[in-house]
Amino acid sequence: MPNDSSPSLAAPAVPQDNAYANRALWASAIGYAMDGFDLLILGFILPAIAADLALSSAQSGALVTWTLVGAVVGGIVFGMLSDRYGRVRVLSWTILLFAVFTGLCSLAQGYWDLLAYRTIAGIGLGGEFGIGMALAAEACAPERRARASSFVGLGWQAGVLAAALLTPLLLPVIGWRGMFAVGLLPAVVSFVMRRTLGEPEMFLAQQKQPREHAPLKLLVKDCATTRASLGVAILCSVQNFGYYGLMIWMPSYLSKTFGYSLTKSAMWTAVTVLGMAFGIWLFGRLADRFGRRPTFIGYQIGAVVMVFVYAQLQSQFALLIGGAVMGLFVNGMIGGYGALISELYPTAARATAQNVLFNIGRAVGGFGPLTVGALAAAYSFKMALVLLASIYVLDILATLFLIPERRGEALK
Repeated sequence: MPNDSSPSLAAPAVPQDNAYANRALWASAIGYAMDGFDLLILGFILPAIAADLALSSAQSGALVTWTLVGAVVGGIVFGMLSDRYGRVRVLSWTILLFAVFTGLCSLAQGYWDLLAYRTIAGIGLGGEFGIGMALAAEACAPERRARASSFVGLGWQAGVLAAALLTPLLLPVIGWRGMFAVGLLPAVVSFVMRRTLGEPEMFLAQQKQPREHAPLKLLVKDCATTRASLGVAILCSVQNFGYYGLMIWMPSYLSKTFGYSLTKSAMWTAVTVLGMAFGIWLFGRLADRFGRRPTFIGYQIGAVVMVFVYAQLQSQFALLIGGAVMGLFVNGMIGGYGALISELYPTAARATAQNVLFNIGRAVGGFGPLTVGALAAAYSFKMALVLLASIYVLDILATLFLIPERRGEALK
């Protein structure tokens, strides 16, 4: 596929200033918000889909699984395409692909065509995180890079919150098909974004240089880089494993252990999500001031302590506050990956590194709910949480021995 740089296809080069950086941040955050919005909405509307199309439990679960499989594939493919053809251009491709096939889900007549649409929509979905993080890092000043990363990370939480608020209002009115039709709206975002946002100057300058290696090879080009890639893969795996393991099972833990109603469990879980959002916001500020490694280690120690403490709590107020503090540490780290990974890899492989390493973590994280569920069945939810806390020790070791500090350094 040629690197077409004709005026009709190539994004314009524009001076980078605060206005450009702000537009780049919003474009990246909106893309990641759609990721969270889509996955949570799918969870909400699965019962309605299953009833209408007569799906089994296994088939319903497969719709979620194959969306995530598509996301892993899309993350890897679109990350490499972004390093070749441009952040803005390929980000708009991913949003368009996601939007069109999400809209097609509203026309599905049975399990197999719906499964195909969901898988392809997932492919589009998977590219948004890493490309958006690379775009944000390249658009912002070095002293604001972690805050930019945390802003994009907050997009996921905004998408989750929007899905939680809108689905109960819209689903009874427009049905599950209407909810999927709403997914066409990102196509408008893609068009507007593509027309108003140019490529980062850093990427355009890199395009003029000869290519010595494929992006994937640059992730393991020498011992130091390979060590850093291993460290980041461990961090992303623990991040996703802990997040999915906790969030999928928290409502059941509160219901079965303490007798909470569905509404009450949802409310307590929502407070945990708010704690996560605050943790993401705070991470960016701390990492820009004190460095990436100290902030990651602080959050990782907090995660070990708070997951263990949360498993011991009994009173309603303690569970409410403890859940928020646990969420701050457990998911607040998502605010730092964009800056950390961007500073470890050159422009020629930055989006590839973001998407490949984070999606390795997403693939490993998919086993989180399965593992927690198995431990809860064999022992108890409390024991499952105690054992879950131990995985963050691996995070601490990886940060200490594998991850270098690059705060404030110019991107290469």
